[in-house]
Amino acid sequence: MARAQGARSQLAVAFETVYGTAPASGFLKVPFASTTLGTEQPLLDSELLGYGRDPLAPVKDASTSDGDVVVPIDAVAWGIWLKGAFGDPTTTGTAAPYSHEFASGSYSLPSMSIEKGMPEVPNYEMFSGVMVDKISWQMQRSGLLTATVSCIAQGEDDATASAAGTLTEVDVERFGHFNGAIQRNGVSLGNVVSGQITYANNLDKIETIRSDGKIDGADPANAQLSGQIVVRFADTTLRDQAIDGEACELRFGYALGDHSFELVAHKVYLPRPKTEISGPSGVQVTFDWQAAKDLSLGRMCTATLINDEETY
Repeated sequence: MARAQGARSQLAVAFETVYGTAPASGFLKVPFASTTLGTEQPLLDSELLGYGRDPLAPVKDASTSDGDVVVPIDAVAWGIWLKGAFGDPTTTGTAAPYSHEFASGSYSLPSMSIEKGMPEVPNYEMFSGVMVDKISWQMQRSGLLTATVSCIAQGEDDATASAAGTLTEVDVERFGHFNGAIQRNGVSLGNVVSGQITYANNLDKIETIRSDGKIDGADPANAQLSGQIVVRFADTTLRDQAIDGEACELRFGYALGDHSFELVAHKVYLPRPKTEISGPSGVQVTFDWQAAKDLSLGRMCTATLINDEETY
């Protein structure tokens, strides 16, 4: 008897032309580390009386299709998730490498179809109307560099055979933590122990009454870019900025040869933190930063991916 194994699972992704309608072809096999994307439908306990102490049969409640996909931040496939989070990029360049610029604040976000396949069972779960609600990742000195992509889907259809057709495999050219750098106002920010970045679309589910139990869509609300940086307390530059209430530009980037990824938060505000001394070791200070719209640029942040892909 075959049993599902994560090592044999696969994830196929394609952008939709019509929300909630999976395309017949054009799916890409993308790398991923883990996923919780799935559909849940709880049961409601019966409240009826008059049939003794033993309860009557439960009733199905509304279903939800959502979850996270943990993916590597790489030079190619990462652009798919950036497009889902920010919308279509502006691509420049007449030959490789090409520069793909993603801007925050778009009112129109694309939807995807994602098929989660376990061929040894066989079981294939096709999620349609998938939209990216949030992307987040950590910056640190060592370890594997991954991002968590939080998704909301319209619904799920199960089958014993793949509906994605012939898959095109995406090359994996992965960035590492040692490729990373953080800059403040164009100057490398020193003494950084770790960082965390989260961009959220704050999707609002359209939960109308339907016979199939699916949602009608998900509308983007106010976008949010926030995070955390932990620094060794070596000077008062960040603390002074927080006290003065001024904004700065923060750049979080990775480079590997001709390929790179950079997220620029154009206007970042810092709260005034406590300066705690917890022992004889070095003193660390944590800043929970928030980004705001730069009115002169007309956006809160810009994500730029440079690679050999001509288009997304």
